[in-house]
Amino acid sequence: MSGVARRTVVAAAGSAGLAAALAACGGGADDKGTASEGAAPKGAALAKTGDIPVGGGKILADKGLVITQPKAGEFKAFSSKCTHQGCAVSSVQDGVIVCPCHQSHFDISDGSVKAGPAPSPLPPEPIQVVGEEISPG
Repeated sequence: MSGVARRTVVAAAGSAGLAAALAACGGGADDKGTASEGAAPKGAALAKTGDIPVGGGKILADKGLVITQPKAGEFKAFSSKCTHQGCAVSSVQDGVIVCPCHQSHFDISDGSVKAGPAPSPLPPEPIQVVGEEISPG
C-alpha cells in the first residue's frame, strides 16, 4: 500500500471515529431543538405540593432550589445559594430560609433578606404547579 493510500485510510478511519464520538456526545436535542429521549424533560416534577408545608419549605439541594409555600396553595421557588458567600441554605423554619454559614435569613414569600449579612435577596426561580406536581417553569 502506498504512503498516500495509507494516509487516506487512516484519515478516513479517524474521521469515522470522530463522527461516532460526536454523535454519542450530541447535545441531546433533535432537529426541532427539543430535548430528546433520555434527557430530563423541562416539565419533570421537582416535588409534590404535599411535600411543601404551609408556612415552610423544602430544600432541593441537588437542584439548587428551595421551594416554599408562604400561604396555602401559593408556591414560590428561589435559588438555594446564599447571596452572601454562596453557601447552600440549610433549613426553612418560622417563615424564613436560613443559611448556616453566617445566619442570613430570607423571607419565604419573596426571598428578601430578613437578617444579614446577605446583601441581596435569593434570586427567584420559575416553577409551575399543575395538579399536585411542582415542575420547573
